[in-house]
Amino acid sequence: MENKMPLLGDKMPSMKVNTTHGVINIPEDFKGKWFVLFSHPGDFTPVCTTEFVAFAKRYEEFEKLNTKLIGLSIDQVFSHIKWVEWIEKELKVEIPFPIIADDMGKVASALGMLHPGKGTNTVRAVFVGDPEGNLRLMIYYPQEIGRQVDEVLRALKALQTSDANGVACPENWPNNELIGDKVILPPAATVEDAEKRKTEAEGFDWWFRYKSL
Repeated sequence: MENKMPLLGDKMPSMKVNTTHGVINIPEDFKGKWFVLFSHPGDFTPVCTTEFVAFAKRYEEFEKLNTKLIGLSIDQVFSHIKWVEWIEKELKVEIPFPIIADDMGKVASALGMLHPGKGTNTVRAVFVGDPEGNLRLMIYYPQEIGRQVDEVLRALKALQTSDANGVACPENWPNNELIGDKVILPPAATVEDAEKRKTEAEGFDWWFRYKSL
């Protein structure tokens, strides 16, 4: 089974998957919406539990951004269901998003989530797809390190802002140390454009111009 990491900009591989919410076709069922697919090494593990709680608590924020969440691990559906029940009972947090039961490892292999030296558990991968099913962001974490869900949310907002306005977002936008919540204009394509930039927007030089939205 090929274990190949996709590239940014690639189409999300078309897959029919079993989940805790029934059969889902990815990315077809999410056309017109953004989606965040995130994998975890296994059910009933401490780090994964903390991540699922964090995603669940921010579920409404993702929904407001027209974004669907989908979890995944190699475990079977019954294991996912029992784990979700445990989280709701013991931690008082409802898991509102579906979890893919990738017990054959087909999805994990198609997305490069299986490390040959780590057994059958998936790494902690995050895939952000746009409304056309294109992969726009990928983050891979080792099994030992939990994700920061707020960073996934921040990056999603930055992608949507960039797409909507044709701009770039600086480090830690909207809380950048140099320019705050301002966004960066695309680079000038000609000498004439470079001269215009000096008067059209604020900045440090013609190649570093920025503006407020």
